[in-house]
Amino acid sequence: MDDQLSVWDIGAPEPCPEPFNLAAHVLGCAGQVPDRIALQVVRPAGAERWSYARLADAVRGTGAGFLALGLRPGDRVLMRLGNTVDFPVTFLGAIAAGLVPVPTSSQLTGPEVERIADEIRPALIVAAPGVAVPGAPACPVLGLEELRALRSHAPCDWDMGPADRLAYLIYTSGTSGRPRAVAHAHRAIWARRMMHEGWYGLHENDRLMHAGAFNWTYTLGTGLMDPWSVGAQALIPAEGVTPAQLPLLLKRFDATIFAAAPGVYRQMLREPMPALPKLRHGLSAGEKLPDAVRHDWEAATGTPICEALGMSEVSTFISAAPGHPAPAGASGYPQPGRRVAVLDAAGIPVPRGEPGTLAVHRRDPGLFLGYLNQPEETAARFAGEWFLTGDTVSMAQDGAITYLGRDDDMMNAGGYRVSPLEVERAMNAHPAIEESAAVEVEVRPGVSVIALFYAGQETPAEDLATFAESRLARYKQPRLFVPLPAIPKGANNKLARKALRQGWTPPEGGTR
Repeated sequence: MDDQLSVWDIGAPEPCPEPFNLAAHVLGCAGQVPDRIALQVVRPAGAERWSYARLADAVRGTGAGFLALGLRPGDRVLMRLGNTVDFPVTFLGAIAAGLVPVPTSSQLTGPEVERIADEIRPALIVAAPGVAVPGAPACPVLGLEELRALRSHAPCDWDMGPADRLAYLIYTSGTSGRPRAVAHAHRAIWARRMMHEGWYGLHENDRLMHAGAFNWTYTLGTGLMDPWSVGAQALIPAEGVTPAQLPLLLKRFDATIFAAAPGVYRQMLREPMPALPKLRHGLSAGEKLPDAVRHDWEAATGTPICEALGMSEVSTFISAAPGHPAPAGASGYPQPGRRVAVLDAAGIPVPRGEPGTLAVHRRDPGLFLGYLNQPEETAARFAGEWFLTGDTVSMAQDGAITYLGRDDDMMNAGGYRVSPLEVERAMNAHPAIEESAAVEVEVRPGVSVIALFYAGQETPAEDLATFAESRLARYKQPRLFVPLPAIPKGANNKLARKALRQGWTPPEGGTR
């Protein structure tokens, strides 16, 4: 570990066993604790409970059913499922049998799904009622009842093989505006063990509640597969449960860890918070956690929130952890076993404290295999031994990572690079602003300024400008203030800055 340059390495992780199967690892505890509750789908009126034995039988039965339909290891299964337990059972069932599941958002439209199907060429599509499928699919489409019937098959054998082989594909937004398929190996689940102490503080007696839906990859990993891999219990709110009901469910089901996106924490805090004596801490990922939300949660519950930073290509790898909080303004530290650097434009580590591009070493077992059918775009994301995340950060002397924004979100003001997060943190302290998004917009050809789009009480621009002047250097201050009914978000609850930029039209009165 270099104390002067922005490089962090305190030792490599334990190598992944060989042969290996992701699903077999996730459900490895089922043989030892078959009657232990693995999953509760919770609602105010009660819960649907799944034991480890029932879960493992459903997963391996589904895998056997896929093989009985004529699928063979390596075939792809396009998942078009809703917010039900069918989602993780199908995902793990396919992997158990050596197939390659492709989970997708149920919100995708028919044309969007058709483009994905054309690219991945699935051997089977599994679909719930009301979820869009390709208009003229080139493969069979299995309905929900038929899918569930597969569970009755005798359990399949685990398809064991090299840990580096393809396990699943997930779609993420591309810089070109076209979604791209991120290919992950079976070893990806082994790499997540670095999160257990580096972020979660996760143990077998925990009851981890995730606020997300079953068909969200954040829920799939943090809320389901990780607790199952240590024999813990997963708690998932049933479809229809609102953020206002979550505090009651946390209390009623004795949750010890709670995971959610920042926006869910914000919504929960609008309601009175009951005493939560069993809750140890919260987890946050997906976007930067506002300081005000963190403060209000800690004041209301007496528990901290451990934030994490990651991406589809490598999952979360920077995080705070119980007993190891991040300094004010920082997201956290590289997890034990990670090799991380902050690089300049030439791919050279910058001195500590200076901004640069966050990078992860090629050796990381959680790093993706590449973008499907896009070797050139995959190669472009590497600089020698480093994978470039596209996040702009700085590394403190003690290794703490402060997130400054995405490379394509960073704003330019008079030659200065400005993080939108810094502007948003300052402006969100205004009593009239509930949420904001800072974006660089073009007001006339060749002239760009920082605009602040905000939701809340419409306020004279002069008042907001005076507030900005008291908290930000002049080059960081917004020149435009645009009230909106709500800040647009993507399917993963991240601020849709691109949508704000693209939908922008200059005001007739110009800027201040």
